[in-house]
Amino acid sequence: MSDTSGDSGSDRGTGHIAADGVFVVGTDTGVGKTVMTAGLTGWLRDAGTEAVAIKPCQTGHPPDDDAAFVESVCGTADAAVCLERLSPPLAPEVAARESAEDVTLSYEAIRDGVADIVAGSETAVVEGIGGLRVPLADGREVIDLVGDVGLPALVVARSGLGTLNHTALTVQALRRRGVPVVGVVLNEYEGATTAERTNPEVIERMTGCAVWSVPPLDIEPADCVVDVLRTHLPQSVLQPALKQ
Repeated sequence: MSDTSGDSGSDRGTGHIAADGVFVVGTDTGVGKTVMTAGLTGWLRDAGTEAVAIKPCQTGHPPDDDAAFVESVCGTADAAVCLERLSPPLAPEVAARESAEDVTLSYEAIRDGVADIVAGSETAVVEGIGGLRVPLADGREVIDLVGDVGLPALVVARSGLGTLNHTALTVQALRRRGVPVVGVVLNEYEGATTAERTNPEVIERMTGCAVWSVPPLDIEPADCVVDVLRTHLPQSVLQPALKQ
């Protein structure tokens, strides 16, 4: 039997975000965190909750602008905030060092900035940067920010071959830091391979988390993102943040 003692094996996924929000984390870069963040924020806002998406640090800007995508999905600039923007498409700490501009990132400033917006918002949807071990600033990593902000985490992962290892390790790392895990979303799920078809059941068994799947989607028009999440995620995921 594999050693999963670090998983806190008796823990189960919460199945829902918290009243004050959720931290959307990924198993890697490009797995769909931004689409999930935008969809959740738009869904909450459509239901009458003044949700705001928070991007602690955006690299590769421009053209990458996750906050702008959330704004397009929600149809308003009030829906998203980005604290830092850096040009090089690298991990934030590396991007700041390699930037042609005079940039200094402060982990404390990022942490406090996110915490202040979370505290001042009805519900916050914080989007991570890459995976959990991505260097953020001052020798701290994204997982440090997740732990310090104190919101439960929703894990976004790839659907195909290789996702079992990445997803299980991500959930394990979160639990070791005392971060409740809402569940796992397998993005761009088509069920076209044996790996894809069997991964949801295996991940649920390995992690004890609810596993949902979201199909590939065309993000034009942008508001279709919310409709897809409504179709493929249970509304209970939004409780207790969703207004009654």
